[in-house]
Amino acid sequence: MTEREYGHLRILVANQLPERAHMISEIARSLGHEVVALELNVEQVAQRTRSEHPDIALVGLGESSEHALELIEQIVRSAACPVILLLDAKNAEFVNEAAKRGVFAYLVDGDSSELQSALDIVLRRFAEFHNLEGAFGRRATIEQAKGILMAIHAFDEQQAFELLRNHSQREGRKLVDVAQAITQNHRLLAPKPDR
Repeated sequence: MTEREYGHLRILVANQLPERAHMISEIARSLGHEVVALELNVEQVAQRTRSEHPDIALVGLGESSEHALELIEQIVRSAACPVILLLDAKNAEFVNEAAKRGVFAYLVDGDSSELQSALDIVLRRFAEFHNLEGAFGRRATIEQAKGILMAIHAFDEQQAFELLRNHSQREGRKLVDVAQAITQNHRLLAPKPDR
């Protein structure tokens, strides 16, 4: 097996069934990844996720679909890592519920090559998701700064954007950094009331 772009991963395995959890862990280890946590308990999975900072979580469906959904929710809330659902049989209804809770992909009784392919795809999509999320955040900051400038200076939207852009270019700073400074300090920019 060749070295991949993502290389050695830190993996959290969560499954209610110990034998499935150990089997999944062995597959992950056979691919050269480190299993940093093997968790069977919903109450402890969030804590382990926060303390171990896994690159990815592999969650299996055990005796109870509700238990697996709770594991997924705890991991998604506690970590900035994607979750792959591992099933031993197709279950469209459960996959749909898991997707609502934040699962990035699922496999049905996959072998090691299928798991590695899923890891590669999910990590790439997760990175794209974070980049997109960052772009939306930057856009929102710029829009907020334009709104502040429009309110303070009675500018229209185009004038506010031009002021931001011109200041950015003149100061050699990123547009989003100028916008962020305005949003964080806009009360300092307000004109003083006439006395």
